[in-house]
Amino acid sequence: MAADFIVAPEAEQDTAEAYAWYEGRRIGLGEEFLGCVDVCLEAIRRTPEMHAVVHESYRRGLVRRFPYAVFYEYVEGTVTVYGIFHTSRDPDKWRQRLP
Repeated sequence: MAADFIVAPEAEQDTAEAYAWYEGRRIGLGEEFLGCVDVCLEAIRRTPEMHAVVHESYRRGLVRRFPYAVFYEYVEGTVTVYGIFHTSRDPDKWRQRLP
């Protein structure tokens, strides 16, 4: 059974910014990015415990083809996505976002 799923507004903003950046590089690349993010999010929703814990109780799923990671928490049947960050960003940036 799939988990309940919450995406924080900040994570949606992360995605929108990355989409705009990729789309600005090549028409259609932003759409490819969104598709890969959607596949990652759906995998997390279906099997939220598949990714390792990377910080306290938070997990990280990697987006295929793009250097992005989805940071989320799975508690009592609910997945909460807190951020979608480029993997070369300072780890303090995503840690600051976590509650």
